[in-house]
Amino acid sequence: MKTNNNLRAWILVGGVLMVFIVAAWVVVATVRQAVLQAQTQAQQVLAPVDAMASDVGTQVARALNPTPTVLPDPVTVIHNVRSLARLETIQYSVEKVITAETGQEWFGELFGDRLLFVAHGIVIAGIDLEKLNAQDMWVQNGVLYVQLPPAEIFIATLDNDKSYVFDRQTGLLAQQTVDLETLARQAAEAEIEKAALEDGILPLALQNAENFLERLLRDLGYPDIFFVQPTPSQ
Repeated sequence: MKTNNNLRAWILVGGVLMVFIVAAWVVVATVRQAVLQAQTQAQQVLAPVDAMASDVGTQVARALNPTPTVLPDPVTVIHNVRSLARLETIQYSVEKVITAETGQEWFGELFGDRLLFVAHGIVIAGIDLEKLNAQDMWVQNGVLYVQLPPAEIFIATLDNDKSYVFDRQTGLLAQQTVDLETLARQAAEAEIEKAALEDGILPLALQNAENFLERLLRDLGYPDIFFVQPTPSQ
């Protein structure tokens, strides 16, 4: 009898413990589900706030680092139209470093303004066939004589996609000179053209023109061609 009573007591204790374990598991699961629901609701509530904060941050960044806006005038005025007969025969690509500065004589670190401009430009040369007259071509003893006009530079301009301001230093008490970069660009164009001339772009342009026209005139039926050297332009 005593053994049966002990067995019943242990069974009762085990049953009670099992009930407590199941109840605790149910409570924990319920609490966890409630916490997850609360987090989800909090995220839903805070999502518009986060989006607004992100948008405000973006607007502030744009205000501190504005993107330049270019607005071309819709009105276009064409002043002149004329026909061209230019034979472009050579192109130079030139790089030049230009230093433009002002106020460097005295206390340049305080009152000076200086920039370093890296200029990339192209120079195109050739001959203007519009200047070729009837008397500049004649046939004598079966030979075609041609006197071409002098070679000239048609274009000397900067490549804006490759040209840039490398460095600029403005004194503590100075203001940036508004047209300093413009002056640097103008000087760069002049220096690029000068460099091409010094390298002999015009003689090469004339030689290329003669080679091209010689092939063309031979195809037109003139086997013997002689190019008379043009008189240098003043």
